[in-house]
Amino acid sequence: MKAKSELGKPVVHRGTGYILVDEPCLGLYELNFKSPDQRSRKRYQIVQVMREDKPAEHRIDLGLANRKVDPFRIPGGVIGDDGRIYIEHTVGELQEIADQVRGNPPFDKRELAKV
Repeated sequence: MKAKSELGKPVVHRGTGYILVDEPCLGLYELNFKSPDQRSRKRYQIVQVMREDKPAEHRIDLGLANRKVDPFRIPGGVIGDDGRIYIEHTVGELQEIADQVRGNPPFDKRELAKV
C-alpha cells in the first residue's frame, strides 16, 4: 500500500545517498520489506532528513528480518500549528535510540492484550 497525502494522492519521497550523524533528523523507521529478489524479508532502517528544504530518505539494509523484532518508528521532529517543521533530534541520536529499542523493546506487546 502506497502512502497517501491528505488529498489522496501518492506521496513520493526523494532519496539521498548519504546521511551525517550530526544532521537534523525528521524521523527514523525500521521496517521489514521483501528483498529485491523477492525470496526473503529484509529489515531496513529508513532515515528521513531534509534536502533542499524537502524531506528525503536514506535506506540502510540491516539484513534478514527477525520475526521476534517488531517494526518501529521514532519521530525526530514535529509539524507545528503554523505548518513549519521543528526538528528536535539528530540522525545519531535517533540511531542510538533505535539500537536500544531493537535490542530491548520498551514494553512487552503481549501486555497490551491484557488492557
